[in-house]
Amino acid sequence: MVLVLLGGLLFVEAYANAAFVPDHKATSGGQSRVPAEVRDGGPILNVGADGRTQSHRLPPRTLALTFDDGPDPRWTPEVLRVLDRHQVKGTFFVLGTQVARHPELARKMVAAGHELGVHTFTHANLADLPTWRRQLEYEQTQLAIASATGVRTSLLRFPYSSHADAYTDGDWPLLRQAGELGYLTVVNDVDSRDWAKPGIETMIANATPPGYAGAISLWHDAGGDRSGTVAALDRYIPLMKERGYRFTTVTEGLNLALADAGVVVAGHTPAMPAERWRGDVLALAVRGADAMFSVFGALFVIVGVLTLGRTVLLFLLALRHARRRRRHDWSWGPPVTEPVSVVVPAYNEKEGIAAAVRSLAGGDHPGGIEVIVVDDGSTDGTADIAEALRLPNVRVVRKPNGGKPSALNTGVALARFNLIVMVDGDTIFERDSVRRLVQPFGDPRVGAVAGNVKVGNRGSLIAKWQHIEYVIGFNLDRRLYETLRCMPTVPGAIGAFRRQALTQVGGMTDETLAEDTDITMALGRAGWHVVYEETARAWTEAPATVGQLWKQRYRWSYGTIQAMWKHRRSVLDHGASGRFSRRCLAFLAVYGVLLPLSAPVIDLLAVYGLLFLDRTETVLAWLAMLGLQFVTAITAFRLDREKLGVLWALPLQQFAYRQLMYLVLLQSVITAFTGGRLGWQKLRRTGLAPPAHGRA
Repeated sequence: MVLVLLGGLLFVEAYANAAFVPDHKATSGGQSRVPAEVRDGGPILNVGADGRTQSHRLPPRTLALTFDDGPDPRWTPEVLRVLDRHQVKGTFFVLGTQVARHPELARKMVAAGHELGVHTFTHANLADLPTWRRQLEYEQTQLAIASATGVRTSLLRFPYSSHADAYTDGDWPLLRQAGELGYLTVVNDVDSRDWAKPGIETMIANATPPGYAGAISLWHDAGGDRSGTVAALDRYIPLMKERGYRFTTVTEGLNLALADAGVVVAGHTPAMPAERWRGDVLALAVRGADAMFSVFGALFVIVGVLTLGRTVLLFLLALRHARRRRRHDWSWGPPVTEPVSVVVPAYNEKEGIAAAVRSLAGGDHPGGIEVIVVDDGSTDGTADIAEALRLPNVRVVRKPNGGKPSALNTGVALARFNLIVMVDGDTIFERDSVRRLVQPFGDPRVGAVAGNVKVGNRGSLIAKWQHIEYVIGFNLDRRLYETLRCMPTVPGAIGAFRRQALTQVGGMTDETLAEDTDITMALGRAGWHVVYEETARAWTEAPATVGQLWKQRYRWSYGTIQAMWKHRRSVLDHGASGRFSRRCLAFLAVYGVLLPLSAPVIDLLAVYGLLFLDRTETVLAWLAMLGLQFVTAITAFRLDREKLGVLWALPLQQFAYRQLMYLVLLQSVITAFTGGRLGWQKLRRTGLAPPAHGRA
């Protein structure tokens, strides 16, 4: 529904902002089927339904000032002030979009006795439009006028028109249709050519009719800087009055010309109530589209600044983190050789439990490893498979189903050692992963360690996208978070904890669906350092289908929002809790929620630009954003010692995968705001083979 609404408003904005060129670029002249009495006649044309035409000129010494392309909030009031000062009424051929945007100006014109005429809704070249679109251009303008002023107008001026003798074959169908719709078509006798800004004297000369002939004079009150127009009018009107000219509106001048025939033409007639409310809806749509586009423009700038700022932070702080770790004298402290307990919560993990347990039990940590598999009420024989391995350092514990936090707490309670590694039941460790993972505990301030999660099943395109995301979006970010002391999540696939730290914060809870984020925030608030050890790698099976991916990310996103909400009041705390929370929650709110929710603006505006704006500029802007992502990706892959070949999938990721993540986050936010409940989402696994990836 949101996408349909935004798409509709963007369409309205695109339609209302149809590009147009100045009137003088229209073609004119040449042989024509237009009747000679029309081409040789006056600037006011009435084509009857029976095809008969009537052409009229203004009486001698009579001038009608006409203005095109408004109303404009900057220049129309200036023009009106000049006309009011000289007590002259004008005829304004208005654009429907401009009337919808500035109804107060249209009302002011009518209230002051000025006349309005239709100049189409979007200033389209009518000769290029089908009949129904031309009629729509007229009707929409009438609706906008009706909404703003309560009147209809009988006057029409085509965009790009000039003099009567310039009518061509392409104009004749337009003239006949206009007549059938009841319009008087108006061109001009003299053109000030103010659009060219030729100077005040030249404008006055251009707008002066030969001898004392009556004339319709063309000016503009919109379309650019009209200061010259205002100044020229201020001199032109007194000058023509001195020559004996009187100024009228178009219909007043026409009635003077028709006085002998006893015919009276009404320029304005009352609009019907239905026209007024339909016009109100139309005006609301245009103004709503304008407002939304302004918001989009502001969001575009904000997203751009935030994205650039995040990229700069990633480069500065992540590279600083990498350089510090690669120093020859770098050390967490004395080597950690004390024994480690590994807790594996498992629920229906028959496909991968054997490989996971073997990889853990066979680790090379010198202090020894005990593996505790906590079977949380599995119904597929997971516990039997783990027991059948008969590994001496593996214990299998069975318990009724109580959820992952319950299984983890059970494993911690049964663990014999003070360093505890937590591992998902579908994850495979490298031989040295446990040893490397616990080395940061050489620093007594460290309470938890996040490892480096790798996608093990990279065969499909969707898996390649997740591999790119893990390297860039997760592991590169963790370098940044560690440097800023605001690590939000120790991943469930590979994380290590001090028992003392876990006990201090009360262990795992089931208050959120992201127990790993919840416990990490609790540790950070308690003053423990949470760090990232990129050399400790674990291989996990990423979701292989869109449906499975949606379930996983929906749970992650919703759980993270739950954890943020749970710890929200800690931003007001003093000491370590407040310092951590203000950094962590600010980063998550901006870069984990607000930025991803706003980022679709880039995509929407890119589509809008391709369809309605300069395509070259749009493509170049999009390529610049993609180039920035490539630089970030290459940096992340180099730091993680990953091969760059998979980055061919990065451009494709922008067209499908990224949009999927937007929708997942949007659904999570909506679920959070509506107070919905989301149960645990068990993913379907096929099992990973032990990794054949060696150290780079």
